Amino acid sequence: MEEKEGLFRDIQFDYDKYDVKDSYKSGLKAISAWLIKNPDAKLSIEGHCDERGTNEYNLALGDRRAKAVKDFLVSLGVPSSRIDTLSYGEEKPLCTEQTEDCWAKNRRAHFVTLSKAGK
Repeated sequence: MEEKEGLFRDIQFDYDKYDVKDSYKSGLKAISAWLIKNPDAKLSIEGHCDERGTNEYNLALGDRRAKAVKDFLVSLGVPSSRIDTLSYGEEKPLCTEQTEDCWAKNRRAHFVTLSKAGK
């Protein structure tokens, strides 16, 4: 399998939340359509948090964020077996400044597509 990052844009979450905002649902519908058109592809959804909170709490919150996105994609017809979830909690920040703008960038679900090599 070959990994590709950046095919889909990250979605952001509010502080201490894991619900998928309405503003991201059309983008997730496009991801589900792409997955349905590409039956050999799989998707890994990585849940991320900002640095506030304990490591354990943030790992659990990152997991809930990734699973919320997966559940939405499954509700659109994508087989659950084609989507993996993984939580990084606060371990892989996009931004390291201690500001609200920076923290907001780190509260995200990130997508990695997995497809057969050569496709």
